[in-house]
Amino acid sequence: MKKSIRLFITGSLQSIFFRQFIKENAEANDVKGFLRNLGEGKVEIFLEGQAEDVDAVATICRKGPKYAQIRSVEEKPEHLQDFKDFRILKF
Repeated sequence: MKKSIRLFITGSLQSIFFRQFIKENAEANDVKGFLRNLGEGKVEIFLEGQAEDVDAVATICRKGPKYAQIRSVEEKPEHLQDFKDFRILKF
């Protein structure tokens, strides 16, 4: 079964490294969607794919890479958008 969620993550995220870490893990789990910085230590991540794959990547997002300091994570269910890949969007 397919699933889509949107995460809003706040913290000290080491911007460039965090984005690449999430992208690599999304692609490794065949999850589509996007990530974009919202400024002031906040990132928006849209994940879409098979439910177990989305859940796996969401768990990775909650932990982040080694030096990320995540303060809060807000998760919202979303409608499927039929993304073809995972992208890092610019502001």
